[in-house]
Amino acid sequence: MPLRRLVLSTALLTASLVVPAFAQQSALTSDPAPDKANPAAMHSFQLPSHGVLLNALVYIASGPGPHPVVLLLHGFPGNERNLDLAQTLRRAGYDVLYFNYRGAWGSPGDFSFTHAIEDTEAAIAYLHDPANTRKLRADPQSLTLIGHSMGGMIAAIVGAAHSTDTSIHAIGLISAANMAGRVLPAVTAHRETVALPAIAHGLAAEGIAPLAGCTPESLAQELLDHAAAWNIPGLAPRLATHPLFAISSDDGNAPSSEALLANLKKLGDTATSATHIATDHSYSDHRIALQAAVLEALAQIHQH
Repeated sequence: MPLRRLVLSTALLTASLVVPAFAQQSALTSDPAPDKANPAAMHSFQLPSHGVLLNALVYIASGPGPHPVVLLLHGFPGNERNLDLAQTLRRAGYDVLYFNYRGAWGSPGDFSFTHAIEDTEAAIAYLHDPANTRKLRADPQSLTLIGHSMGGMIAAIVGAAHSTDTSIHAIGLISAANMAGRVLPAVTAHRETVALPAIAHGLAAEGIAPLAGCTPESLAQELLDHAAAWNIPGLAPRLATHPLFAISSDDGNAPSSEALLANLKKLGDTATSATHIATDHSYSDHRIALQAAVLEALAQIHQH
């Protein structure tokens, strides 16, 4: 079968980005028409994962559905949650599930990157449960993983693990942080012990106060242990079966996404490219541009 891929097309994106009229008017600037029988809603709930209940919420789109679903994955430690993006996606007709990983922001359990991956798998399983899909008016065969920063790494890893899963409709990377790939040179040079304190220091500087059951050193060791397996560009062979869009900013994370796209091109995809937004890691002054970029990418994917 031919590779099913799409990446948001080229060029520097600004707040004046022109998007299709339906996306700009119905999601960026206007509320949907009320549906009294099937109203838009937001529900908080506890998502089961490996013996604990994670703090979660779901934005349910207006209308009978079934609605395509976005699983929105936060970063490290997760200060920017992109819930404005979730609201825009709901206005565009998507259900959006957001949750906090084990040990993050009050969810019980211990935080680790491995647990974040497992928790994402648990969220996918939740969305495939017929009882839940009926309650959410959701389409379990149209699931998009969108991750920001570390969440982009998690989306890529989980998407790669589901390379043959046709229910994963697309993968979106927003400033994907190649946290494991950054430490790969130390592993290749067999300098893990020497590198660990510096890696731990960098993680501590990100701020791990919202994360329970871990230390900078435990997280650094985990990245060293999985450096090759979690390196985003190296996931290309297993990501090539899903449409994928990549958005980057001026935060230094763009090279790993560019390397991923280059690897995908080597596999035969000559149409891949990335959209760059000239702003910071949180897209602080380009929030609408970010939302417009995501809507445009999803619109293109659904047209194919």
